Amino acid sequence: MRTFLSILVFTVLLSSCSNAQQKIKPKLVGAPCEGCEAIFEYGDRKLTNTDTLPDFNKKGTKIKVEGTIYETDGKTPANNVVLYIHHTDLEGLYTPAADAKGWARNHGYNRSWLKTNKDGRYSFYTILPAPYPSRSEPAHIHYEVLEPNGKYYYLESCYFEADSLLTGKEINPKSPRGGTSGVLTFRKEGDLLIGTRDIILGKNIPGYE
Repeated sequence: MRTFLSILVFTVLLSSCSNAQQKIKPKLVGAPCEGCEAIFEYGDRKLTNTDTLPDFNKKGTKIKVEGTIYETDGKTPANNVVLYIHHTDLEGLYTPAADAKGWARNHGYNRSWLKTNKDGRYSFYTILPAPYPSRSEPAHIHYEVLEPNGKYYYLESCYFEADSLLTGKEINPKSPRGGTSGVLTFRKEGDLLIGTRDIILGKNIPGYE
């Protein structure tokens, strides 16, 4: 009887913990963000910390972006953080796939969701995106994060050091969201350019606490 009661209590506690996790509500922090809810559109797919975006297999400058996401102390690797990325195609457009739904109609087909591992690591392979046809902004990759506690927000976009459209705004932002400007310096390995961008959760995000 005692064994049965012990199992019953354990089951109830386990269920309570599971329900508590399910009750974590998403909370947008750091000012309004049009399209940030796209970070939830990965559905039931199992996320990993590495992915390859569709245009990587097309002609273009192939790049790999990698890095570590840290907890707010800037030292502890952050596990199970979802990173959403999207960027333009080789024409500088957010071209949607034929069957695009939700924010894919605005963000185009070059997008992905990653989830950091226990070491806080992430990486993705893609091509160097083109700037908008108007050349009003440097080429960039959008970054958004979703923490296990439900907080989600956008970060500084990734830019590229050799881009002639870069200005001081991108190179030296006053308070870069996530702790870095996002301008990538590449090293070359064969035909691949590799850039590193580390992130500190909550760093310079207004209203984060």
